[in-house]
Amino acid sequence: MEFDPVLLARIQFAFTVSFHIIFPAFTIGLSAFIAVLLLTWLRTGNEKYHRLARFWTKIFAVSFAMGVVSGIVLSYQFGTNWSRFSQFSGNVIGPLIGYEVLTAFYLEATFLGILLFGWNRFPDWLITLAAVLVAIGTSISAFWILAANSWMQTPAGHEIRDGIAYPVDWLQVIFNPSFPYRLAHMLNAAYLTTAVVVLAVGARYLIAGRHEEESRTMLRMAVGMIAVAAPLQLVIGDMHGLNTLEHQPVKVSAMEGHWSESDPGHLVLFGIPDEEQRTNHFEVAIPHLGALILTHDWDGTYLGLTDFPEDEWPPVANVFFTFRIMVGIGLLLIAVGFWGLYLWWRGRLFDSAFFLRSTSYMWPLGFIAILAGWFVTEQGRQPWVVYDHMRTVDAVSPVPGASVAGTLALFVFIYGIVFAMGIYYINRLIHKGPVGRATEAATGVPNRPLSGAEGATREATGRESGEGPGRPLTAPKG
Repeated sequence: MEFDPVLLARIQFAFTVSFHIIFPAFTIGLSAFIAVLLLTWLRTGNEKYHRLARFWTKIFAVSFAMGVVSGIVLSYQFGTNWSRFSQFSGNVIGPLIGYEVLTAFYLEATFLGILLFGWNRFPDWLITLAAVLVAIGTSISAFWILAANSWMQTPAGHEIRDGIAYPVDWLQVIFNPSFPYRLAHMLNAAYLTTAVVVLAVGARYLIAGRHEEESRTMLRMAVGMIAVAAPLQLVIGDMHGLNTLEHQPVKVSAMEGHWSESDPGHLVLFGIPDEEQRTNHFEVAIPHLGALILTHDWDGTYLGLTDFPEDEWPPVANVFFTFRIMVGIGLLLIAVGFWGLYLWWRGRLFDSAFFLRSTSYMWPLGFIAILAGWFVTEQGRQPWVVYDHMRTVDAVSPVPGASVAGTLALFVFIYGIVFAMGIYYINRLIHKGPVGRATEAATGVPNRPLSGAEGATREATGRESGEGPGRPLTAPKG
């Protein structure tokens, strides 16, 4: 059997990075939520904010641990599967990844220790400061990772000598043309994703008649955040799209299912792209609206796929459909935010059974939208690994395809176990809820790596209190 090493290396990296990205995205938003809870508690003295902060910190610990474990593999793949890419871009990408470790990961790890083990051991202001610094650290981490990824999309500030990229202006490397839009888009997506999870958890508690005071707080905070972040994401996404049209026009053509500059700039709501016939089957479109969005001109035109060499096309169908999944979820969340605001205004936010039941099932939507957006970004860049500089086929290591297939199978097996266990323990923590005394000291051994996650795991399974794990919290049927 013939194994294509390029395809398998791409699948392997896509699988591992897709698994990994959901955890940093969640911890970015969750750390900010915990910081806001503790700041509010410090200002008001209301213990419910303290209980909620302790509750979500345990979930943060498990998510952080899973993010660390799943992320370790990614850096090794640059050397094992993508050594030619590393040789070409290592002088640029390497320092950016190093800066992420030096400025962000150490900051997160240091103050996360205080946040996990400092309850009832340090002053309240120090615990709150630690939470704020952890939230800042997660955002700094996103800053450097997105700087590296954005450079691959819109490379700048470098020169190529003997087939190797060398940085000549670090400010241009970091603040490359697409970086500000990608950073804003990703951070806002992380905050929005976390708000949806918090909303779903609060709704499930209210349906079950548990933790009502904390649930009402979660619902109010989540609805307020969604009502702001979801429309803002639409604005940021529009700006990002215009930037992409300027620097990666073929990606936009694939996103829109737009085949020729001579075609009307319709907004295609649905269709099935056909690369061979260069058309969309079963197309449903709004005339001129695509041109208005992308060119701000009702009769505007922009390049289509057939205006580019066919060997520079990305996988059109993949980009086309994942883009619509991302946008569709975004529009749904805008509606949810406004729906929640309306119920809040009418005094029915906590009493509307339909709203609570609907939102209790929505927790995965943010993660699905993030993954869909990531697929649009990465597959839309193909066939380039560094846009207009290095093709993906030239970036892989000279290793047999069978070796890549073997490690891919191993990753799928191991990651499946890690993911299942992580979701299991998070679900147990959610089932237990924000209970107990708010001033109760944390357990765990501070000098052991990730022991905070172990403490959360013990609590989730009831081993500290002698309780059984119980039934996971699920939305009621019927």
